[in-house]
Amino acid sequence: MEQRSIKCVESPVGWLRLEAVAQGVCVCSFVDQQFDDVPNAAGGQEHVEALAQQLAEYFAGSRRSFTVPTAQPGTEFQKRVWGELVRIPHGQTISYGELARRVGDANASRAVGAANGRNQLAIIVPCHRVIDSSGQLHGYAGGLERKAWLLTHEGASFVGADQRGLFAHSS
Repeated sequence: MEQRSIKCVESPVGWLRLEAVAQGVCVCSFVDQQFDDVPNAAGGQEHVEALAQQLAEYFAGSRRSFTVPTAQPGTEFQKRVWGELVRIPHGQTISYGELARRVGDANASRAVGAANGRNQLAIIVPCHRVIDSSGQLHGYAGGLERKAWLLTHEGASFVGADQRGLFAHSS
């Protein structure tokens, strides 16, 4: 197994687990509680530190996209979907159907939804920007309250945008 650096960072939507290998960041996921960092210079320590800084800037409102290298394993289809996700502008949303069209198969809404569900780079690869065709929130590994918070933080429109839920006190 490739050596990894692992870091836990606090955010307005809870704790985040950051993992990186020498090639780039491979995990940014929500966790229930804080844990001890596992630094490893040979395994991407500079990438987790850079991502922690970029996430702080994102939550402060001064960053709209991420520039850290990523190393997320996946199928060719998943990588196409994730590639389209990073093209969705900050503060905008698209439907699963539109995402399917963008990857070349208008009938692949469920498949793009499954690829979104396998995205291990929450926030960086912004699967939270995909909503259902009626404008409502649907599916998010981090929970719908986090998805709503992230979209509201970015200024996106969606059904129920006035109900930010658990994280409403943060901005």
